Amino acid sequence: MMDLQEQLDRLRNAIRQGTFRSEAAVSQGVVLPIRNALGWPVFNTAVVTPEFSLEGRRVDFALCHPENQPAVFVEVKQVGMLEGADRQLFEYAFHRGVPMAILTDGQEWSFYLPGEQGRYTERRVYKLDLLERDVTEASERLRRYLSYDRTASGQALEAARSDYKDVARTREIDATIPRAWRNLLQEQDSLLLDLLAEKVEDLCGYKADLDVCGRFIESIQTSAIAPSTKGKVRPAPPGSPGTPDRPAARRRMRSVEAFTFSFRGKDYHAGSARDVMLQVFRLLAESDPLFLERFVARKHGRKRRYVAREKTELYPGRPDLAQVAAAEITPGWWMGTNYSRRDIQKIIFLAREVVDPEIGKTLQVQVEE
Repeated sequence: MMDLQEQLDRLRNAIRQGTFRSEAAVSQGVVLPIRNALGWPVFNTAVVTPEFSLEGRRVDFALCHPENQPAVFVEVKQVGMLEGADRQLFEYAFHRGVPMAILTDGQEWSFYLPGEQGRYTERRVYKLDLLERDVTEASERLRRYLSYDRTASGQALEAARSDYKDVARTREIDATIPRAWRNLLQEQDSLLLDLLAEKVEDLCGYKADLDVCGRFIESIQTSAIAPSTKGKVRPAPPGSPGTPDRPAARRRMRSVEAFTFSFRGKDYHAGSARDVMLQVFRLLAESDPLFLERFVARKHGRKRRYVAREKTELYPGRPDLAQVAAAEITPGWWMGTNYSRRDIQKIIFLAREVVDPEIGKTLQVQVEE
């Protein structure tokens, strides 16, 4: 049997290739192998209970200790389909009094303590992305919160609660610092005035009067000092006599030039980064019949789908964009086009990870510098 790190290495490669195209595939291909490597008796349904019934509703998995007594609920979604699923999971956990809940699409794992205070995201102890974290860190986190031995002994829940307190403390400090700074300015704390006066003396040799420091601090609160434009000279257009051809100017000039990329030893030309992206996807889809299906099984943007069967799925909540910023790659497959060159380079890089490796290595393209 593979140990956890070996299992994660294998799964990371499979996720990159878009292997898991459905919720069932994520459950069987990712979640169960990880739990098995974490020591859970996955074939004992009294301990690892699939489709756990909860008054007419079902949780994908209940991890139990003792038998038939859920200690952790696990809800599994298709890759990239986690948006809004935490609400349903929290309802299940609250109803049954389960102290820990996990939401995953195979690539991303969120560990929650539903009984704590705050919004759903504030009750998340840790978010683990298997492709962004290295294997060692990922395995340590999974063992910390989800190993069978630690769950059975209560150590996993204890560790999660301890980490939650640290996260909550940090969040509270971050939220309070701006208010504390405003109070210091408003109250003109004597220590702050002394520090300012001493720093003035360090810089110019004269110690400022505390009243002067106080008036300066007061001015910070009552007025926004806009940067002066007096004396600034508008830069001449690129190419003007005596004007250096700066990198930014060169990039602007290149933006109107044609792009060239190569695929399978042949050069292709396009008038924009957007056209490069569309051509690349059409060529890859033609060369690898399962490419688009594997690509949509990968996690895309935070809320967008780079490729979808329906235009409306490309920009959730933005039907206006779906009408004007979508292009058909092949019959029945649509692609969003409202992206920067940096985004387009990222999307093409993702495509090279997903397509058949023998095909991907023949693609040479660069739209961003």
